[in-house]
Amino acid sequence: MSTLQWAGLSVLAVIAGAVVPFQSAINANLSRGLGHPLWATLASLLVSVLVLLPVIISLRLPLPSLGFISKAPLWMWAGGAFGVCFIALALMLLPKLGASGFIALALAGQVVASLVLDHFGLFGLVERHLTLPRLLGAVLLIAGVALIQFSATPGRSLVSSG
Repeated sequence: MSTLQWAGLSVLAVIAGAVVPFQSAINANLSRGLGHPLWATLASLLVSVLVLLPVIISLRLPLPSLGFISKAPLWMWAGGAFGVCFIALALMLLPKLGASGFIALALAGQVVASLVLDHFGLFGLVERHLTLPRLLGAVLLIAGVALIQFSATPGRSLVSSG
């Protein structure tokens, strides 16, 4: 992969990460309006379907193979359950932890879990063994999470409000 391709993919990954706090904050407000986080989770997933279907239709994607659908191992369908778990927990935790606290803790969980997935090459991923630099990166990230979460005491803001 060229440096330019890597840079482009990196920008897209940052954008993907940047939308998560917006999604979580918006869904937390929806949760209050609908009366329960699970109703907001369902609404969020229904909107996802309504947005995705026209895209699939406009791209004229072929229907998935029924043979694959009928023979795919159950674990391949777990992504939807993990999505529900993330959205529901975000709706419950974001109002209590704040956007930065929730996202920092969620990111720490994602990094630790992804290091395990990579190290063992789980779910068909290429094995990327846990090395000292990768471990130190995770430790630094978790230290950053602690700074973000536990330094949230009221104090002087770096940004003027007026």
